[in-house]
Amino acid sequence: SSASTLQLPESGGQLPNGKSNHSTPLLPMTEIGYDERECSCPREFYQRAELNTSLFFEDCTRSIDFVLAYKINAHEPTEAENAEKRRVFQENLILQGLEVELSQKEQIYFVKVSHRHSLASAEILIDLCLQIHAPLEVLRRYAEILKLRMPMKESLCNLRVHARSNRLHNAAHYLSKKIPGLAVVNRSTKSVYSSLKTVCQFFLSNIYVDERFFPKRAHRFTAIYSRDKEYLFDIRQDCFFTTAVRSRIVEFILDRQRFPAKRHNEMAFGIERLVAEGVYCAAYPLHDVSAPSATAMIMPSIIHYISQGEISEAGTMRELLYNNWASVRKWYRYQPLDDIKEYFGVKIGLYFAWLGYYTYMLLLASIVGLICFIYSWISLKNYVPVKDICESSFGNFTMCPLCEWCEFWNLKETCNYAKITYLIDNPSTIFFAVFMSFWATLFLELWKRYSAEITHRWDLTGFDVHEEHPRPQYLARLEHIEPTRTDYVTNMKEPTVPFWRMKFPATVFSFSVVLLLIALAFVALVAVVVHRMSMLAALKVDGSNMTTSKAIVIASASAAFVNLCLLYVLNYLYNHLAEYLTELEMWRTQTQFDDSLTLKIYLLQFVNYYASIFYIAFFKGKFVGHPGEYITVFKRRQEECSSGGCLTELCIQLAIIMIGKQAFNTILEVYLPMFWRKVLAIQVGLSRLFSNTVKPDKTKDERWMRDFRLLDWGTRSLFPEYLEMVLQYGFVTIFVAAFPLAPFFALLNNILEMRLDAKKLLTHHKRPVSQRVRDIGVWYRILDCIGKLSVITNGFIIAFTSDMIPRLVYRSLKGDGTLNGYLRFTLSEFRIVDSSALRSLAGDSSNITSCMYTDYREPPTSPDKYTLSSMFYIILACRLGFVVVFENFVALVMILVRWCIPDMSVELRDQIRREVYITNEIIIDQEAQRARFERAKRSYSMREPSENELDAASVDEPNAKFLKIEKLMNPNLSEIEMDSIIHGENKTTGISGADC
Repeated sequence: SSASTLQLPESGGQLPNGKSNHSTPLLPMTEIGYDERECSCPREFYQRAELNTSLFFEDCTRSIDFVLAYKINAHEPTEAENAEKRRVFQENLILQGLEVELSQKEQIYFVKVSHRHSLASAEILIDLCLQIHAPLEVLRRYAEILKLRMPMKESLCNLRVHARSNRLHNAAHYLSKKIPGLAVVNRSTKSVYSSLKTVCQFFLSNIYVDERFFPKRAHRFTAIYSRDKEYLFDIRQDCFFTTAVRSRIVEFILDRQRFPAKRHNEMAFGIERLVAEGVYCAAYPLHDVSAPSATAMIMPSIIHYISQGEISEAGTMRELLYNNWASVRKWYRYQPLDDIKEYFGVKIGLYFAWLGYYTYMLLLASIVGLICFIYSWISLKNYVPVKDICESSFGNFTMCPLCEWCEFWNLKETCNYAKITYLIDNPSTIFFAVFMSFWATLFLELWKRYSAEITHRWDLTGFDVHEEHPRPQYLARLEHIEPTRTDYVTNMKEPTVPFWRMKFPATVFSFSVVLLLIALAFVALVAVVVHRMSMLAALKVDGSNMTTSKAIVIASASAAFVNLCLLYVLNYLYNHLAEYLTELEMWRTQTQFDDSLTLKIYLLQFVNYYASIFYIAFFKGKFVGHPGEYITVFKRRQEECSSGGCLTELCIQLAIIMIGKQAFNTILEVYLPMFWRKVLAIQVGLSRLFSNTVKPDKTKDERWMRDFRLLDWGTRSLFPEYLEMVLQYGFVTIFVAAFPLAPFFALLNNILEMRLDAKKLLTHHKRPVSQRVRDIGVWYRILDCIGKLSVITNGFIIAFTSDMIPRLVYRSLKGDGTLNGYLRFTLSEFRIVDSSALRSLAGDSSNITSCMYTDYREPPTSPDKYTLSSMFYIILACRLGFVVVFENFVALVMILVRWCIPDMSVELRDQIRREVYITNEIIIDQEAQRARFERAKRSYSMREPSENELDAASVDEPNAKFLKIEKLMNPNLSEIEMDSIIHGENKTTGISGADC
């Protein structure tokens, strides 16, 4: 009714093809009743050695598809209001066809401590659980509303698979028969190949998914469920409506039921709002089997008896996933993606598929990065500029101060700094930067190809985002607006968001706030820069004997740690504001809402994480002027780089932010859920965890109570997981020229991250409700933009931040190809007497008459002293030329890779086309048989028919040609239907289509 349920948009009554979308179930072709046991619960609930009664209602027949938990509020007026809301809400659930059952449990709940008397007071609270079961009729009705793709009958999907012939193999086999002696070579080659194949299969069997626990699933044809075509589906099969499908349908109903409010509130609907207001404590589907609590992991000897029979219940999917997927000891094995998808749903399954593939591709990048790093370490001893600084007298230069309070320093002090710089800035840097650009393109193209296989295997090929139903929050805010627009895809009437009154102001406000938050990130960047300059000045002014090299490293490291702390503070602010702004923008579907939210938060996080890195890479030390004429900002000197450039500082900043962020997030993922579960256990009064009066049998039966103390898994809980990995992908690709070990550290983190995420889902969180998505969504576009940006940034880092181009120019000008004298080539001289500030720093009694600084300027003896020399412009031209060549070369390689790797393999494309064709043939054939059966039934209704006459397929139609012409005149006839009518029986499949 309109008063109880948030109404979906009303249908226009006609689909785009002219057919009615109001469906009523037709007569079945065979009169077979439904088995109540098979239709009331999925197979995994009862097909076990021992029936777990906690998964069922009291009759042990109807499965528990969803649980609503609540407790009595001690404040009587509040409890009376909550009870009324629950009563109306539950009545609306019953009106929708759901079946409910109430359970209760008494517990001792320690809620307060009296400090005055030092006594703990206890009170008895009644915790209640509303168990929900979706009957078969409700499942059928909402499966049709949600347009779920369901597996067709196995008897309809028996096809013969024809193997493709290999032309090269056939040609070799033909030649081996024609040429004498080649057959012997062929046999010996096959023998060697078989031996190598056996060895490879032995190793790969320990890497691939263990089929002893996760056998391969047979591929079934699927079709969009409709009660008009129910003969295509075996709904009497016990696993037809799986637990994931059941929970999804029930949640869809729960999200759209209204409850009473004090005053008219358009948002007074949905279980999410009731949980937020405290009317219910939690709403969740049941796990396959409960996991051990956090306390059991820490103190197994205390509550060993409680964990018995929980995670170790053999034969359940949760136990298999916990032992053979979530275990860190199984890090080397592939993930059982099909089983993950069946248990958690498509959305979580796609996340783990992408994470596993990304980790797999990082292996190649890590190996190449380690090789480049080892090469730089080996060739360090032969690098001439480092020898000049550390070993010979050429490095004994007096350098100009790096800041206003700093003193003159000796170039020999940067010996260690120069060694570290070479490990990053060496001849292998260009190769690795080009390789990573190629790797990023290869990763995305291969992921598209792999994603196409997963999409086909999981029946997501025909899924359209526009088929999603509108968000309840969207409909609630537009409830006062009459439906005027008919959606082209769904053919349903929906309200239109007023552009000037609602859409435009919300967009302008959202854009303004985002700009303000970006400005706030730049303010944090200025604070980090000020901290770094102050730290460097403090280390050099305090009179200690600390070398300049050590002071630079300490100042850079401390600034990076400060930056990391600011990142987490700003991230918390960004996430909450971004969600509020996205809600104002009135997005129709959940996918559109998530994509908009993702773009906002990633833009803010991008500026937050990468602003300081971009500053060091492209701005620090580039526009500082020269001694005696520095360019100041707010009457203060800017930061300067050391003699080797800013590449080492960039590497330190990258390493600390990337590795520190990963380490901190890993610690949070391991210990934070355990902490919150402990707090939740105390709040709900689970005192039996520490008591010796536990009744194990009673605890074992209360599955809903064990799942209740787990943490909630929200609809956007995957967002921080994706965000963490995409930010890591940016570190790996955008600035890889400054940190070649980034892929290696990312690989180590992801191996652990994958298993920790799995264990977190299985042990610490309630079971998520299955969500259907087509792909990873807007994250792919973000990854593609990062890959293109990485080409630009790496080209500019090599050209302008590193010393690669000046070294190449010096080698070409010197003639002998060596770097002898290169150190002096990069330095310019400044006379102390030309600057009053430097003269005061040197003192009257000092014997310092000149100092050196890193730049290409005229010497003091030149008529144009201290101006940029011709060498500066030569090097600048070479740098710009390198950027142009590098960008075009890498872009050409990326285009070539995209051209060589199609988004979908030819085999998969042909298989999809064939399955679509066969599915349509099956539907047409079944429709024809159904029509013939109905005609035969009407023709022989006046007499008792024989057994052969009741066979629908054996009834001949005398007006077959007339019916065929009538079907061909149908304007809505598809090409496949037309072909099957004209050509009759398909010789390949043996299906007769619509041939009457």
